[in-house]
Formats: sequence, C-alpha cells, structure tokens
Amino acid sequence: MKVIAFVGYPLSGKSTAAQVARELGIPVVVMGDVVREEAMRRGLELTDENLGKMASELRQREGMDAIAKRCIPKIREASKECGVVVVDGIRGIAEIERFKRTFGDDFILIAIECPLEVRFERAKMRKRSDDVESIESLIERDRREESWGLKEAMEMADFTIENTSNYEDFIETVREILLKLARNVEIEIETDIHPTESDEKVINAIKNLFPDAEIKIEDGKLIGRARNLERFRELLRRQRILDTARSEILKGKSGNEVTVYLNKQTATVSRINFCDADATLSPLKVTFRLNNIPFQRFLDYLAPETKDGRPVKELERL
Repeated sequence: MKVIAFVGYPLSGKSTAAQVARELGIPVVVMGDVVREEAMRRGLELTDENLGKMASELRQREGMDAIAKRCIPKIREASKECGVVVVDGIRGIAEIERFKRTFGDDFILIAIECPLEVRFERAKMRKRSDDVESIESLIERDRREESWGLKEAMEMADFTIENTSNYEDFIETVREILLKLARNVEIEIETDIHPTESDEKVINAIKNLFPDAEIKIEDGKLIGRARNLERFRELLRRQRILDTARSEILKGKSGNEVTVYLNKQTATVSRINFCDADATLSPLKVTFRLNNIPFQRFLDYLAPETKDGRPVKELERL
C-alpha cells in the first residue's frame, strides 16, 4: 500500500488536489470528514467555529494524533481498491509521525503552498458552510492550525507544490506528481488494427484484460495505457497458467521493463494466451514499466512459483 498525503494551510488547494486523485481513480480519505462526522453525531452545525472546537477537543482528549488514528482504518479499507490512497488534511507533526509509524516508507507527504490573499479569494468563491468570512478569520484559522503543528508539518514534506499560477497549471502539476508516485507499474498496450478487424472488438479485447485502459487509435495503430493489474492477475490464476506466465515474464525482462505478447483473438473472450511477436494479425504487445518496485516482487505478485499447480506463496499487495 502507498499513502500519499497533502498538507497545507486552509484553502491552499488540498481539496482540489484530492479531486485530481479521484479523477485518476485513486481513493481519497479526507481527515476533516472525521471531525465533521463527530460534529454531526453530536448534532452541531457545521461551521468553522464548531469544527475548529471539535478538532481541538478531539486532540486534547485523545492526543494530537487523534484524527490520524481515526483515519487509519478508513485508509486501510480504501487501499483495497487499488493499493494507493490519498489523504487530504494533515494538520501537524503528530499526525505525520503516526502515519509514518503505521505505513513506514509507503507514506509520502506533499505540501501545497499558497499566499494568504489568494486563499481568501478562494474562500469567497467557494462559499462552503465552514469557510471563513473575512481575512482576519482566515488569519485566526491559520494560527489555530499552526498551534497543532501545521508549519512544522509543511517543513517535513517530501515534495512541495507552489499553487500561485492559474488553476489549469496547478491541476496538471498535481496530476503529474500523483501519476509518478501512484503508479508502481505502468502498463502500455500496443497493436496494429488490420482492415479486417473491428476497432470495437480490439478495444473490448484489451478491456477484458485491463479494464482501466485508456485507448487511442491513430492510422490503424492502437496504444493503450493502464495501471491496474488485478484483472490480468486474476485471469492467470483462473486459467492456471502461472508457470507459463512466469516464464514469459522472465524472458521479456529488459531493465525496468517487461514485455510480453498476447493473442488478440483469445483476449476477446477474456483469455490470456502468450504468443510470439510475429503472430498472425499482430498480437497485443504489453509492456509493464516498473517504477520504484523490485522486479522480483513484481514477478512473485503476478506469477508466483507453484507446487502442484498452486502458488507456493501469494503476495497480497504489490
């Protein structure tokens, strides 16, 4: 599991960054939701004042890492979806330390910096019930969160994003960083589409193996990109071809990439059939690009060694 957390002053762009993650298919755990849930449970109105008091009370009663501790089960549950989770709303060092103790090197912190005046303008545009109504109120909110260790937390970040340009540039910067950090494995699928073939059938064949594939076709050439291995991994086990897959993966390794060739026709019925590069009607050329993950772990996760046709040891996560 990989946990990517955003930290920043109020209205700096954390929620926007979290939305980018959602659009990339990455689940998001919002730490402020823990406070809002507690406030609603007590029947309190969701104002900035009430939520601030509630957050302070939780920290005083349960420790400065109280909200982080309440989020950990939510993070674990969300990670089952794709192995990567984004956390929005860290406020202090105690929360960072709690997450680091829990998730170790899989915890990555990104700070978002934005000037006070820009943040206040966003508050006026957003009009959320718990937003501030004056710049003095925003300064007071900054001070409250600094008392929880926000300033020091910002200084501990692994990456920093300056949110001072236009909205589109900020979105693209966040997107690039998330793609780089979240993708342990990038999958590229290539094939030629012949005149006798249906574009739709070829696309469906690829989606049968990699449901999240984003596909483009130009001049009879198809290129797809995906990041979710789960369907492909499931089919290898269902067809009981782990030994064959392991052999093909070992054969196709080159540096931090692994290339295999799959029969296009059998993929139309959700079956994996390895073949040669020069197979009839152009096979699916599938390249797995490994980012910061050992090849052996990738191999053992996708196609572990078997005994009597069954995996000797299954890795639950990549």
